[in-house]
Amino acid sequence: RVTSFADRLNVEFALIHKERKKANEVDRMVLVGDVKDRVAILVDDMADTCGTICHAADKLMSAGATKVYAILTHGIFSGPALSRINNASFEAVVVTNTIPQEEKMKHCPKIQFIDISMILAEAIRRTHNGESVSYLFSHVPL
Repeated sequence: RVTSFADRLNVEFALIHKERKKANEVDRMVLVGDVKDRVAILVDDMADTCGTICHAADKLMSAGATKVYAILTHGIFSGPALSRINNASFEAVVVTNTIPQEEKMKHCPKIQFIDISMILAEAIRRTHNGESVSYLFSHVPL
């Protein structure tokens, strides 16, 4: 996934390899690549309690990143998540509105959301009409 993003944006990339002992428990994180004096963007599908993503942000800052952003598809933000994000070194944590975020944003000013309702509506319309959904990967409706 990271190489695909980097190629489309024409930028270099680094990645964080995480190893788990068991589900929901990260044993070790290894940064592969150079982030010194660069803005880092963490991309993930979802964040629940945010322990892993906050640990990753700390690792990036320790490796010399100037700023860290997170971009997530689903922001679940349960338990200690909001406190962790508030105390982490993120500039912003950007999520889609697949889960309502307004209440959580009141308690965590670092959270921002992107409205994806038009994209979902167009995907449903295309599916219903037997049209290509993959078309949306390169033609996002506004």
